Formats: sequence, structure tokens, C-alpha cells
Amino acid sequence: MKASTRVFAVLGAGALTLLALGLTGCNKGSGKTLYLYNWTYYTPDSVIEKFEKEFGVKVVYDDYASNEDMYAKLKAGGSGYDIVVPSGDYVSIMESQGMLEKIDLSKVPNAKYVKPSCLEKATYDPTMQYSVPYYMGAAGVAVNTEMVPNFDESWSIFARKDLANRMSMLDDMREVLGDALAYLGYSVNTTDTAQLDAAYKLVNEQWKPNLVKFDAEGFAKSFATGEFWVVQGYAEAVFAEVTPDMKDKVAFFIPKNEGGPMYIDSLCIPKGAKNVELAHQFINFILRPEIYAEFLDSFGFPSTVHTEAGALQKVTPYYTADSLENCELKADLGENLELYNDVWQKIRFTE
Repeated sequence: MKASTRVFAVLGAGALTLLALGLTGCNKGSGKTLYLYNWTYYTPDSVIEKFEKEFGVKVVYDDYASNEDMYAKLKAGGSGYDIVVPSGDYVSIMESQGMLEKIDLSKVPNAKYVKPSCLEKATYDPTMQYSVPYYMGAAGVAVNTEMVPNFDESWSIFARKDLANRMSMLDDMREVLGDALAYLGYSVNTTDTAQLDAAYKLVNEQWKPNLVKFDAEGFAKSFATGEFWVVQGYAEAVFAEVTPDMKDKVAFFIPKNEGGPMYIDSLCIPKGAKNVELAHQFINFILRPEIYAEFLDSFGFPSTVHTEAGALQKVTPYYTADSLENCELKADLGENLELYNDVWQKIRFTE
């Protein structure tokens, strides 16, 4: 995600999850509320309920569809949140701008389960000073195999004119341009203007004409209804929307040979959070092996972050960790992000 729409509470954008506490005996409610600001489809109801019951609190879940939406809301003063879940490039941006509290790892003993291989990739915060990895994954392509029985597992599927007006890509410049750059053999973090121009031409001239739209919020629903046959997006979102009888007709792939942008979404505590202690407890709770396995199973994720949870999974993931082998983490581009903004504006708002 990240990135755009991801998995968990199956809530509409901006919705709140307020779950009642049926607590009795010595486990009385503390009266505290944890305000969680996370991606759409990214924290299972069952996990939230367990946390509420064990700690005697309520969780208010507010969601967003992109890092940009989350960042803009926090920059505008719309905080009040105790936990946010930005992707790595935004962790870097927010940390540099003083928007995050430091993590007290002594209060998160389960951080010991975070894979060293994940932290090696998290070059923006390898010692978890401001962030604790939540999930490492990538967007891919979902295909309705009943309507599209033959296809190559390549980003080039979006150039297929026979699928025009039946496809969508994410409304996310780093994802779309990242796919184009990877397809062309370039880094998803390039600042070479010639390479970015080549990616622009590929998207604008070969992919965009076949798309219904760029969509980061409703793509999974549109895919589930049959309006779209091919979508760029997140497996968890797609499989959360399709009916059980349709799941066997869905193929999801991340182009293994071409790669693409990937993300590490991390649990962070915003500066000025009112429930810092409770936020640490939630982060530690999520990383408990059986809880993290429940998280993975809820969304069909492979275990890319946690050392122990994979052995506890009961559900076969929708894609494998090996699918990420040639993917590249999106980096904080600093001032060079404007190069991408300029290209994206031309794609999005010109004919």
C-alpha cells in the first residue's frame, strides 16, 4: 500500500470503527481510547476487538487511501491520532519534519520478531527509532480469468487494446510511474529526466488510453462487480471485495522478472499523541506472533516482516514473498519528488 488502498477493517474512507466493550469482573474498561489512522483494509476487526478486550479500551479506526492524504491531513493539523501507518518514504519525510515521536523499544519487546532482512531494507530507520515495520509488500495486478483467460504476467498488460475500458490503475504517481520505470529497466527512484520522460510516454501513450480511470479507492469494488477485468492494486483489497465463488476466477501477480515499487508500512506515533503509552502497547500487541499471524491470514499476506508468524499461518497467501525479489523500495526523493509531480500532472490532467 504504500502506496494506495490496503486491507483490514473493510471500512469506507474516513469511516470510524467504534467497538463496544463487553468487559466484566476485574477487567474493567480504562476509559481510554486509541485513535488509529491507517490504510483502508489494513487492521482486522478481530485484532482490534482482542486488543480492546485485553486492555479495556476502545479503538477508533479512521482510514485513508494514500500516503498523500494521510500526510496532508496531519500537516493541516488534523491529528488527534495515536498511531499512523505511513510507508517508508513518508516515514523519512515525517521524521525530518518533526512529525513523529520517538519509539521506546523497551516498551515494545516484541520488536525482536522483526526480520533483520526487513530492517536492512528500511534504510530510512533501520534501528526503529521512529517506526516499527508493520508489513512489507507491493501492489500488483488482479485479473478476472473468466473474462481474460490469456495474459502475460507483465505490466505490459495495460497496453492491451483489447482490454480497453475494462482496466484501471492506481491514482498514485509513485506506483504507476514506478511500474513504468521498472518495466523499462530503470530504478523506481530514478531522478534521470530522460528516464522519467520515457516512463511518461509509456504511461500516457500506451497505458492510459486503455484505462477507465486512475483509481486508488474504488478499484476493488469495481473489479468485484465485473466493471473492471484488470486492475493495478493490492491483493488484500481485491480479495476483500470479491465474493467467495469469484475467488477462484481471480489471478493476482507481481511481475517477478520486471519487479516494481514495493513498500514497508510502519507503525508510528505522531508528534503530540495523547496516548503514547497505549500506542506502544498496541504496537507490541500487533507483533505478538499469534496476533500477527491472524493479521496475515486476514489479508492473505505472506510473512515478510515477522520471524515467527509465518509458521502459525493457516491461510495460503495470495502471493509469495519471492514475488518481491526484484521489487525496489520507494525512497524519499526530497526535492526531486517534484520531478515526479510534474510528470504525473501531465499524465493526470492532459488529454
